[in-house]
Amino acid sequence: MTVVTPAEPAHVEALAALAEEMDRFYGATEVEPLDLRVRQINEALFSALPAAHGLLAWDDDRPVGFASYSLLWPAVGLTRSLYLKELYVTEALRRAGVGRLLMRSVFETAVKQDCSRVEWTTDQDNTDAQAFYELLGVAPNPAKLFYRLEGMQLSNASSHQLGPT
Repeated sequence: MTVVTPAEPAHVEALAALAEEMDRFYGATEVEPLDLRVRQINEALFSALPAAHGLLAWDDDRPVGFASYSLLWPAVGLTRSLYLKELYVTEALRRAGVGRLLMRSVFETAVKQDCSRVEWTTDQDNTDAQAFYELLGVAPNPAKLFYRLEGMQLSNASSHQLGPT
């Protein structure tokens, strides 16, 4: 039976393995060494001021999926929102209800945290994810645009004045 639990420090290596699997799913040919991943996960999820939170799906004692999220402020009426950053299920258990269990846990977490909304994105070419979210009854929000600044653009933007002041 599959269950979802909050990620704990003892789960760091399971999270690292799932994150590596996810990176390879998205086309990565190289990944960070395990010790670096473990350190990054510990810093992000289990530090004094965590940047994110995680949920793990377990099939018996085997980790089969995870969701990572952050609580953001402000949202509607100065409430919080929950931003789902990643949702990943191992290939062998896709379409077996694991993603649905993880999403239900995300939604339950948002309610417990008094969030007014849950938001997430997916790649435009990830039609499987889009079909999954449609099965959950969630349509894309056409009112929002997504922006990203990364790599050298980010370095340049942080060291130079952006536009007129």
